[in-house]
Amino acid sequence: MLKRLQSKSGGILTAADYKKRGFRAVYVLILFILFVAVLTALIPVLWLFLSSFKEAGELTSTPYHLFPKAFDIKKLVEVWNMLNFWQYFLNTIIVVIGAVICSVLFNGLLAYTFAIVKPKGYKIFFALVMASYMIPAITSIVPLYNQIVNMQLINSYIPLWFMFGANAYYLIMFKNYFESLPKALFEAAEMDKCGKFKTFFKIVVPMSRPIIGVVAIFTMTAAWSDFLLPYLILQDESMMTVMVKIYNLQSTMGSVQGFGPDKLLMILTISILPQILIFAIFQKQITGSSAAGAVKE
Repeated sequence: MLKRLQSKSGGILTAADYKKRGFRAVYVLILFILFVAVLTALIPVLWLFLSSFKEAGELTSTPYHLFPKAFDIKKLVEVWNMLNFWQYFLNTIIVVIGAVICSVLFNGLLAYTFAIVKPKGYKIFFALVMASYMIPAITSIVPLYNQIVNMQLINSYIPLWFMFGANAYYLIMFKNYFESLPKALFEAAEMDKCGKFKTFFKIVVPMSRPIIGVVAIFTMTAAWSDFLLPYLILQDESMMTVMVKIYNLQSTMGSVQGFGPDKLLMILTISILPQILIFAIFQKQITGSSAAGAVKE
């Protein structure tokens, strides 16, 4: 850490600033605040993981014990089989895959239109997209649900896919990234009489893998944890996603024999594991490429 600070030349504070006592004290204070923030964020997850392996009696034992008496992996398998949870995982994966395809394809094409093609009147449509970004999503739930009912799309995954295909945040990320691509490539493609769609799929997409990966990861986590719209649309239990099923389990816990609070905590642990794994695997891409795509050079 000290070697990094000594070689630091950019940013608000340089290596020379860190030699001063006042700056060092501020730096230590900032590190302490960040450490407390990280600890605050991790404590609920760690508590959930440890509690999920406890038996029902251990959750209310006096005195309270943080760690379970045993970490029995059989409990995870038991809960999984008890609820046939693979079905809800499969449903959620179907929703996530469709959402990622729609998110990348539709937002990417529209951003390509705004950033590269720039047809007549594109600024008006872009202004409308930006205006929609300022409207809270919750206010559009009622008209959106009415439209889904009128189109007879209840118990269908299609609305959940298309919902991510029109996202102003992803659109802005794509647009700013496309605008940073070399203009000479598009001029050369135009001289070679390469069509707009062919230019997008043959030139833009291969050069935009970092931002496509970031948008795909963001869409995965958002689609996996989405609750309200799936809860309203997926009324058939066989089509429910993980989050909707967990909500229903809380209200019908007593109707499932042998299913108590300890089993519910295990289900919650299982439900958050995919998102944790995605972030752990793609951490550098999320923190690095998202900034590159969201900030125009």
